Amino acid sequence: MLIAMDRIATFLAMGGYAAYVWPAFAVAAIIMAGLAANTLRTLRRRERELAEIEGTRGRRAAER
Repeated sequence: MLIAMDRIATFLAMGGYAAYVWPAFAVAAIIMAGLAANTLRTLRRRERELAEIEGTRGRRAAER
């Protein structure tokens, strides 16, 4: 068990570069989460716009 913990600690230390590696991972994860959130907001907005356009077009055809 002690050997496994030593291996984990060695991995997390990243050969002495942990102070650079882990913040880089965190920044990348935050940016990717922001991009995903922005994409979902845009998708929902465009779906509402499309539904509105289709609804308007459907009403116009019924009026003819």
